[in-house]
Amino acid sequence: MIDVGDLRKGDFIVYQNEVYRVVESNKHFMGRGSGLIRTRLKNVMTGLIKEISFSSGEKVQEADISFRKAQYLYNDGDHFYFMLLDTYEQYSLPAQDLEDEKYYLTENMEVDLIFFNGNPIFIQLPTVVVLTVTDTEPNFKGNTVSGGGKPATLETGLKTSVPFFVERGQKIKVDTRTGEYLERA
Repeated sequence: MIDVGDLRKGDFIVYQNEVYRVVESNKHFMGRGSGLIRTRLKNVMTGLIKEISFSSGEKVQEADISFRKAQYLYNDGDHFYFMLLDTYEQYSLPAQDLEDEKYYLTENMEVDLIFFNGNPIFIQLPTVVVLTVTDTEPNFKGNTVSGGGKPATLETGLKTSVPFFVERGQKIKVDTRTGEYLERA
């Protein structure tokens, strides 16, 4: 059992006999009494999202999941395909299940494939990925390292803000939790 106050984005729980992934979790405290934990939970089987409020101090069951190393192979628009590194078995996940995660996947990238009851339900990305800048405004004289940034589109379609000195074709490191530029690769 896990305290609802400890729920974080990406956690998997069992609620009303179904497995959910926590999409969002916010704590709200009122003047008197206990606070509320407002969550958005996505059902891993149906894809439906529920907004549920828990009282502070409630407990929910943590889903019994397992992680296996896999390699991202390709996508056909509707599904993303992965191969387990130990057995070479291939699995696919529907594209709608990988909302933000698909913007960090590059061919042959290693990820953790998450299983529940023997079926793949989601992936866990590395914290930092290296992506190539495919489109950004050109640099111009007068820009400084510490002064602001400019929009950039990366090879996977991800849009982020980069410092002025980053140019088209350069590889950069991006934090997969926030989508923010970290440094040049």
